[in-house]
Amino acid sequence: MPSGRLIDAHDREAIAQLQFFAQNVVEGISAGLHRSPLQGASVEFKEHRQYVRGDEIRSIDWKLFGKTDRLFIRQYEDETNLRAMLLLDQSGSMGYRGSRSPLSKHAFAVRLAACFATLLISQQDAVGLTTSDERVRETLPVRGQPQHLRNLFHYLVQSQPGRETGLAQTLRQVAPRQKQRGLWVLLSDCFEQIESLVAALRSLRHAGHEVVVFQIWDPDELDFPFRQKTEFRSLEATGQHLVEPRVLRDSYLQRVREFREQLDLALAAERINLIACTTTQPYSEVLAQFLARRRNVRRDNAAGARR
Repeated sequence: MPSGRLIDAHDREAIAQLQFFAQNVVEGISAGLHRSPLQGASVEFKEHRQYVRGDEIRSIDWKLFGKTDRLFIRQYEDETNLRAMLLLDQSGSMGYRGSRSPLSKHAFAVRLAACFATLLISQQDAVGLTTSDERVRETLPVRGQPQHLRNLFHYLVQSQPGRETGLAQTLRQVAPRQKQRGLWVLLSDCFEQIESLVAALRSLRHAGHEVVVFQIWDPDELDFPFRQKTEFRSLEATGQHLVEPRVLRDSYLQRVREFREQLDLALAAERINLIACTTTQPYSEVLAQFLARRRNVRRDNAAGARR
């Protein structure tokens, strides 16, 4: 598929109305929209600190000096651009497409990644891409130039679902390369041992990164619509089974509920955003709904801080 068809005109118009702000302090390389740990002559006052020899005279708050007879420096919170890494799961299970879905889970993830990358580049942020199944397949460095988006789209189009899942191993391998604090976005069905996956994501949080997980489902996986005797084949390993779905349905749905609840609770405990979506949803709307919910959280947090 040509990379130009990853996002249609409707999606581009929808993306143009969106804006993403990092929740955590990030470290970029140029001026931007997000809070930086660096302090400089920016737009938002942060705090005072006592003057020490060598500080610039122009940074002294003379009004405060007049009130306290002591010298203080006004410090500002610099704003910077965001550095984001998209991690695309191309394990075999992502290749599933049910009869009700226009796209496989992998194809949906590719388009959602393209939407997110377009949004970030449009607001002068930097974005990279890692694709993996049981090991890292491709890595595109984090960059922010407009032409970089074409390269990223090319990698997305070339990506194909492959072998078994190895998300935790992939994260442990690629995370040390991203030394500056930024954003990690995982696009996956998260079909892996919860403990291993959460431990790998926790290490990113401890390193100061913000982490967002888009968990992608096919509707078949959520409601198990099969009624007739069906042959099920593994998408990640050899083997096939002819089963009676009505016998398995209740136990399968119970396991899915437990898996979703456990993952949700585990990620919430690490303050990691989890967004569950299905392949029948418009991918630009998934992104828009996520950002709307995020704005509400930011507004509530700001109101709580003022109180």
